[in-house]
Amino acid sequence: MKERYFTDDFFDRLEQLALNLPTTLTGYYGGKHRINKYGQTVEFADFRKYEPGDDIRRIDWNLYARLGKYFLKLFTDERQMHVRIYVDCSASMGFYPDKAEFSLGLAAALGYLAVRNNDKVSFHLIKNGISNNPFGLIVGKNAFYSAVGKLRDVTFEGDADFAKTIPNIPDMSTNDGLAVIISDFLTDNQWQKAVDYFVFKKQQVLICQVLDKEESSPSYSGKVNLIDCEGSGLGDERNIHLSITHSTLRAYKSELANYVAEIRKFCSSRSAAFLFADTTSSVEKALFGELTRYNLVR
Repeated sequence: MKERYFTDDFFDRLEQLALNLPTTLTGYYGGKHRINKYGQTVEFADFRKYEPGDDIRRIDWNLYARLGKYFLKLFTDERQMHVRIYVDCSASMGFYPDKAEFSLGLAAALGYLAVRNNDKVSFHLIKNGISNNPFGLIVGKNAFYSAVGKLRDVTFEGDADFAKTIPNIPDMSTNDGLAVIISDFLTDNQWQKAVDYFVFKKQQVLICQVLDKEESSPSYSGKVNLIDCEGSGLGDERNIHLSITHSTLRAYKSELANYVAEIRKFCSSRSAAFLFADTTSSVEKALFGELTRYNLVR
C-alpha cells in the first residue's frame, strides 16, 4: 500500500473539514454537537486539548499540574454519535491498487473527521459473506491512529454481499449516527437492501462509489478476454471474449453513466448522500466537492 493517504500531511489537510451530522440524532458528546439531551459517560477514552467554549469541568487538573496545559477528558457514551464505515474488501476492489488505496484512504479520512468531531467510529470490512470489525469501537485520535496504521494492510478477496451481511451485524443502534458504504457496486448482490436497512434504523446514509480510472474510462482496445476476478475461474459464464472498438467503448461509457445515475436516483429516493469518485481525483477533492453539496461536510 502506497503512503499516499496514511501520512501526517494527509490528515493535516483534513483539519479544515468537519462532519456535519444532523442535530436530531439521539447521540451525545459535549462540545461538538448542539443537542437537547445529555447522557451519562461510562468509560474513559482519551484526552484532547481544551478549546474555548469547552466545559471546564472536564479539564484534567492533574495533567495540567504536570504539563501546564489544559486537556479535556473524553469519555465513551453509548449515545455518542457513531460513524460506521463499511468497506467493500472484495477482489474487484483490490484488483487495481490505486482503487484499493483510494477506498481505504476515503475510509480513513471519514474516520478521522469523526474522531476529530469527538464522535465514535468503527470500520467494518466486508468480504466472503462476513463482516469483520478488527479495531472495535474507536474514540479519540490516539485510538484512531493505532487502528488506521493497520487499515492500510487490509487484503481484498472473494465477494461482498452487503444485503446479507449488514442486517446481521449485532448491536446496530437506531438514530445514532452515520452509516457509510464504500464500494464499486459492480455486483449482482442487492446492496440496496442494506441501504433500506440503514433507513429503517434511522441512520444518516452515505453511499460512496469508487472506480479505477480504467473502469470509468477504459484504455483497452482490440481483442481481449474479460475475466471476472470474483468468479469461479476460466469457465465462469460471466467471462467474455470480445473485440473492443471505439463504438464498444462509447456504449460502455453510456451504460456506466446510466448505472451511476440509477444509484444516485436510488440514494435520492432514500434521502441518502451519494459520492462518486474515480482514482483520477483525490480523497480531499471528493470530500470537498460532493459532500459539501449535501451539507454533510463543512
